Amino acid sequence: MSRVCELTGKKAMVGNNVSHSNRKTKRKFDANLMRKRFYIPEEDKWVTLRVSTSALKNINKKGISAVIKEAREKGFLTK
Repeated sequence: MSRVCELTGKKAMVGNNVSHSNRKTKRKFDANLMRKRFYIPEEDKWVTLRVSTSALKNINKKGISAVIKEAREKGFLTK
């Protein structure tokens, strides 16, 4: 399973490790993902999603129903 947030579409980025001598080697910045269970009252069911911590902040701010609706409109969530 790829490390992609199911609500925001965030995924790994590529960058450089920079040493003290300023040598650069490639590295990967993974998204900060967590597996969380959410209760959706409109559908009266529990859903387990792999979400980024920034998506969790959006859920706390807007509510799970609004965030899932936005994700479906953007095409990140197909359920």
